[in-house]
Amino acid sequence: MAGPKLDEIDRMILAELQADGRMTNVELASRVGISAPPCLRRVRTLEEQGFILGYHADVNARELGFEVQVFAMVGLVSQAEADLTAFEQRCIGWPLVRECHMLNGEVDFILKCVAPDLRTFQRFLTEELTSADNVASVKTSLVIRDAKDEPGVPFDVLEARLAQEA
Repeated sequence: MAGPKLDEIDRMILAELQADGRMTNVELASRVGISAPPCLRRVRTLEEQGFILGYHADVNARELGFEVQVFAMVGLVSQAEADLTAFEQRCIGWPLVRECHMLNGEVDFILKCVAPDLRTFQRFLTEELTSADNVASVKTSLVIRDAKDEPGVPFDVLEARLAQEA
């Protein structure tokens, strides 16, 4: 469990950066109650230890012309490790696939895909995804609207659990 490896200040740093990764180190230090130099050292340590994977802008896909969002549930012919890895590598190479998750159960993978229009997604679906090696079935669901799209983890839940364990 990752929680106990981090102290309260580390968790506060992560929560603050998750909410706003653009803030300056001085602002971050002020928010978590320490001075800037140790705050920067802690951030660098959190990066090195893999708690912070990177920084990115949360862009508005629809405003950029990506009107279509689809979840594709993929079943494979073979679930041998080499075949699973080969499929994952193929997904990494497809620009329309924004997320790829291996699942337990009836579906082997779920893919989150975006496209500028339905025709572009349909071309990807028929020419690339369904014709890919080892793909047995693909079921798709078109996203109508987003009710919630919140990245990261709920730090308040982590803090509550840690408080109960103490």
